[in-house]
Order: sequence, then structure tokens, then C-alpha cells
Amino acid sequence: MTESMDKLNEKYQNPEPYRVVVSSIFLNLFTMQVCCVKDATDEEILKVCNTENRSGTSGGWQTVVRDGEGKPGQCEKYPNRYHILVQC
Repeated sequence: MTESMDKLNEKYQNPEPYRVVVSSIFLNLFTMQVCCVKDATDEEILKVCNTENRSGTSGGWQTVVRDGEGKPGQCEKYPNRYHILVQC
């Protein structure tokens, strides 16, 4: 595991000080997941995603899924946080 992955895992194990943390770097080829506070904005989420888990595509991570299939779900470990999908 790389040093950056260790740092991401550490942040996810204790996300409370952070508004947005990467919780899964890869769900499928074009989707990842973050754990965030309920009022995190799309801009905040995309900034963290494009900084801490670059997509490898020219456009980077672009879409925060808020509706439909894959809509946000409450984090089981931290009830005041949500898991949100992000797509490129």
C-alpha cells in the first residue's frame, strides 16, 4: 500500500475533523465514494476527490450523485455523515 493510501485510510478511520474524506477510491471504472457531512457542497466534494484520488481522465471527477440510483446513504459508523458517490 502506498503512503498516500495509508493517509486516506487513516482519515477514513477518524473522519470527524474533516468535512469530506475519500472512503472508497474505486467502486467501478468511473465511480468512487466519499464520506462527508450532510451539508458538504459539490464543490468541496469534487475538490477533495480531484486532489486526493485523481481519476486519470482529462476531465477528472465531475459529478456528485445526489439523486436516483446511488443517492447518498447514511454512514453506518458515523451517523452524522453520509456516503456519496462521485463519477467522472
